[in-house]
Amino acid sequence: QVQLVESGGGLVQAGASLRLSCVASGRAFSRNTMGWFRQGPGKEREFVADITWNGGVTTYTESVKGRFTISRENAINTVYLQMNNLKPEDTAVYYCAAAPFPGSRRSDYSYWGQGTQVTVSS
Repeated sequence: QVQLVESGGGLVQAGASLRLSCVASGRAFSRNTMGWFRQGPGKEREFVADITWNGGVTTYTESVKGRFTISRENAINTVYLQMNNLKPEDTAVYYCAAAPFPGSRRSDYSYWGQGTQVTVSS
């Protein structure tokens, strides 16, 4: 079992930065791929980024490449999403998730956090 708790969301202006954190409990954290998804108003939940268990491979959706960075610290069971140059279209609830293998589908992930709201004003 893995429990995930996100934090770091907020209301910012376009061009600003935020760093989201996700703390996991459960001894399997270091063996899981960790992912970030987001769900904007009236939209489906979409993949944002993932990172393999050792941080060796990261994958991003096209719209955030060059602006967002996913990273992890296994020693403290934490995964981060650094978001720079935020745009109004980044407004969404951001979810942290855990999976046994890398993937971009919701069904790839077994465990989910409760989400943190990110709002970007123009």
